[in-house]
Amino acid sequence: MNDSTNPSSAFARLLYPIRSGKNSKAIYYAGAVLSMLVPPAYFRARRERLLGSIAGRPDRDEIESRAAYCCKLEPGAAPLPPPESLPRKDAPPPIRVRDQSLPRKKSVYFFDSREWLRYFPAELRFSYWPGDKTRVPAVPALVKSRPVAGDNGRSVLLNMDKIRHFLFVSRDIPFAEKDDLAIFRGTVRDKPKRIALFERHFGAPGMDLGDTSRRAVRAEWRTPEATLREQLRHKFILCIEGNDVASNLKWVMSSNSIAVMPRPEYETWFQEGLLEPGVHYVEIRPDYADLPEKLAWYRNHPAEAERILAAAHAWVDRFRDPARERLVSLRVLDRYFRATGQR
Repeated sequence: MNDSTNPSSAFARLLYPIRSGKNSKAIYYAGAVLSMLVPPAYFRARRERLLGSIAGRPDRDEIESRAAYCCKLEPGAAPLPPPESLPRKDAPPPIRVRDQSLPRKKSVYFFDSREWLRYFPAELRFSYWPGDKTRVPAVPALVKSRPVAGDNGRSVLLNMDKIRHFLFVSRDIPFAEKDDLAIFRGTVRDKPKRIALFERHFGAPGMDLGDTSRRAVRAEWRTPEATLREQLRHKFILCIEGNDVASNLKWVMSSNSIAVMPRPEYETWFQEGLLEPGVHYVEIRPDYADLPEKLAWYRNHPAEAERILAAAHAWVDRFRDPARERLVSLRVLDRYFRATGQR
């Protein structure tokens, strides 16, 4: 089995290797630093032509609907206030495009946002909130993640930290040839949703749960990490939210294993909030009480399992085209700058 990922940058797409189910950060950073050698004027000169090309594309409705979902703000509806007027909490201060600088931490967020911000005029201002975000900022800001429920319009989704989150499987063994187990591997410490899963089902028949935390919550939960290939031997893979979204959901839905999870509370560029339970994944209760029952049902109804796989693959295919990803990203930022009264 061979795995591959599909980042939005064509240059990066040629370079990304996978090591046990992970992208190489060394090659990611090398490509990102090299891209900084290209003058921003080159990208700004192409912006209007690229945005104008959307109207003539057969997937224009897909591009526009995705951009509108990621940036829900209407033109002129949310001007950015002066930095000195902002509250300290949950209000990242606006900066100009030209003033964005490489931070010591969370540099992948810098490179992933800069990839598209450099297409826009240097004097435009934006707010930027890197990291795993489960709250809505006080001002419209570019974020990787946001809550699904409630008024989340000030959280404008951009595909950031994609080296970790956007990993897709290119080849896999058929669902029918996999074992019937449900597997989970990941860090559990300080993640209440995962702790609840382990407390209820660790060691239960038909389940293979392992805590890969350096200091496991319980000694008996401690398990070595499993490679992507090892996890894909199972028909069912549990996708349980940690700090925000379940980071394995993208590659699971691109594989021939079925994602099993409660309804998502957080979403990213992948638009997890639009996924339909029973269509794109097997939904289980937040307390995991019905997990054995749901697994047994899909083991006994393989045709229904294959139907979910087909819908999951179709969803993932929406994010595989680098040209489309670029246009959606540019349209999201165009909507953001118009919403803040700068375009």
